[in-house]
Amino acid sequence: MKIGIIREGKIPPDSRVPLIPEQCASIMGKYEGVDIVVQPSPGRCYPDEAYRHQNIRLTEDMQSCQVLMGVKEVPVDQLIPNKTYFFFSHTIKEQSYNRRLLQAVLEKNIRLIDYEVLTDDRGKRLIAFGKFAGMVGAHNGILTYGKRTGLFDLIRMKDCLDYAEARQIYKRMQWPPMKVVLTGTGRVGKGAALVLRDMGLREVEPDDFLNNSYDEAVFTVLACADYAARKDGKPFRKQDFYENPAAYKSIFGPYAAAADVMINGIYWDNEAPAFFTKEDMQAPDFNIQVIADVTCDIAPVSSIPSTLRPSTIPEPVFGFDPSTGTETPPYQPDAVDMMTIDNLPNELPRDASKAFGQQFMDYILPELLKPDSKVIERATVAAGGKLGPHFQYLKGYVEGVSA
Repeated sequence: MKIGIIREGKIPPDSRVPLIPEQCASIMGKYEGVDIVVQPSPGRCYPDEAYRHQNIRLTEDMQSCQVLMGVKEVPVDQLIPNKTYFFFSHTIKEQSYNRRLLQAVLEKNIRLIDYEVLTDDRGKRLIAFGKFAGMVGAHNGILTYGKRTGLFDLIRMKDCLDYAEARQIYKRMQWPPMKVVLTGTGRVGKGAALVLRDMGLREVEPDDFLNNSYDEAVFTVLACADYAARKDGKPFRKQDFYENPAAYKSIFGPYAAAADVMINGIYWDNEAPAFFTKEDMQAPDFNIQVIADVTCDIAPVSSIPSTLRPSTIPEPVFGFDPSTGTETPPYQPDAVDMMTIDNLPNELPRDASKAFGQQFMDYILPELLKPDSKVIERATVAAGGKLGPHFQYLKGYVEGVSA
């Protein structure tokens, strides 16, 4: 099998890589018959020379590769017919802006394997950047609060070599009293909580967060039972919430009144209740001044109604005026500051790429080398000009009659 690591074509370009140079060399040393080549790129966090140093061949020609690996969506005009591709396609939720991409994949007889749906038999994801999205999201949320209040200055994560450098910076910081609410307990939430702990913020229980004042910086982590309840008053059950999200309502209001900063790291179903409404944000007791929305589902179908658009790494923050429901410049007195970058791991690309590549080596490559793999089948969005068996629901989306 010949694997090609392609140059990222989406604009703005992503600097992450699916396999770092040492991992490419390790794979080729371990698996006889597996060859890896790399398409040259000036923008990677691991430069071309780092691959050459590991005796990985660089070439523009990807035609001889059976498998092509990227990170973000591949532009339609760069897709090579009859290949197997791995990338995050952002099509499986019927995202309208990528309909043409999936149509082209089918037209070009491409086998598309989406990282987002590579799962084990229990449905647990095997490979993801979520931890690093949470880490950078938490960092940026606290940074934004410092800029808004003028109480402290924190360096951007993208300006650190790696997370080890960021941790050294945290040790020198003095935080003002502030209350941070973090939603989500999965990969994203765990990554965000790691950063908040490394920063030295004290973790408190949700009830204590609501009922106590503090003369130090604290945070609390909310599971879904803390912010959602059955509309009919029946007891909360996690599995029921996942299966019947429309039967639930938000009970997040007390946290919106208590917190200064919100970091949102949940996986959100379109039928689930939003944390609050635009009208709730106009209430006098709505206290949140900064929202770092790592989830970044765009309103109006969103857990955060003020997430009007993704922000960018060069311009990470915009303001939201609750009185008008419109965007404003950041750091205005009567607005909420929104950090909604949708490629957060790209601010910590070396750490994120190394962890991602290790997951690919441990869990995905052995499956790819099998003649038949349920793991690969479950993640095959398209093959042979047809939608994969688990993605027949996208038929209307591809035909342009839905989403």
